[in-house]
Amino acid sequence: MGEVSIIGLDLAKRVFQVHGACPNGRALLRKKLSRGQLLPFLSQQSRCIVAMEACASAHFWGRAIQELGHEVRLIPPIYVKPFVKRQKNDAADAEAIAEAAVRPNMRFVALKSPEQQAGAMVFRTRDLLVRQRTQLVNALRGHLAEHGVVAPQGVTNVRVLEAAIEETEVSLDLLVVEMARLYLEQISSLSSKIEALEKLLQQAAAKAPTTARLLTVPGIGHVTAMAIEAFAPPMETFRRGRDFAAWLGLVPLQRSTGGKQVLGKTSKMGQRDIRRLLITGAMTVVRWASRNAPLEGSWLFRMLERKPRMLVAIALANKMARAVWAMLTKGEDYRNPVAVVA
Repeated sequence: MGEVSIIGLDLAKRVFQVHGACPNGRALLRKKLSRGQLLPFLSQQSRCIVAMEACASAHFWGRAIQELGHEVRLIPPIYVKPFVKRQKNDAADAEAIAEAAVRPNMRFVALKSPEQQAGAMVFRTRDLLVRQRTQLVNALRGHLAEHGVVAPQGVTNVRVLEAAIEETEVSLDLLVVEMARLYLEQISSLSSKIEALEKLLQQAAAKAPTTARLLTVPGIGHVTAMAIEAFAPPMETFRRGRDFAAWLGLVPLQRSTGGKQVLGKTSKMGQRDIRRLLITGAMTVVRWASRNAPLEGSWLFRMLERKPRMLVAIALANKMARAVWAMLTKGEDYRNPVAVVA
């Protein structure tokens, strides 16, 4: 019996499936382990590659297994699926993970530190609270519209609804007023919590030299900078800025064949949080440029003359992603290309 060189680990909450193989790919062991048995079992194994799918708990287990001396490889689940043979079960998944991990051109996910995951939790919590507040605002607008009280969209227009509720001239049923006040209390509570989280993100962004550098880019604020800090792997992982933009999903889909280049819509195959924030920031820059004419002859000026604003915003977000890669790999602040040319 040969020595195990690669272990495929199918993660779960309580029962883990282990598949061990030798260098030529022949299976040497197949085991089911409980949560408490996993680390003692791996500590008894000689140093090898331990591969897992990059799921929710993968980074925690990856750090724990790495401390045992093993090399940890996290694989995106979409890259493991083609290696699953016939029926899907835990044993087949673990074997597919081990098979995918030894492919020479396989792409892996960088292991996150506890600090990165903590920052991601703050960001995701804020995102969740913003969505809940939006749901409450939309629900309140819908209910009051049925009683003739109408206000424009947006959180800033909640005060219009509040003023309409308190007006004595508006004939609203007492029960409607009480329910509307309940909505307004929840919206106010969520707004205060969101503001507290944003202050926390601003303080964290001000302390980190990386995020302070990112804030010099037009269209990138504290939330976007902290999202890049929390969700993006080290920029040295990417060979060039175009690779980072592709990782974010800011490149067009390719349906090329026969030497003919056929490009489609934006792929959106990547980290959606950073991509969404970069596009939002780019749209802010585009709106400002539409109201205040940009420098004639600049890239933005030429694009706004020929293309729709949303398309320009996505193209600008792509440029911003490349600029972020260049700044973080070279350790430089943002340099305005227009100012450099001038």
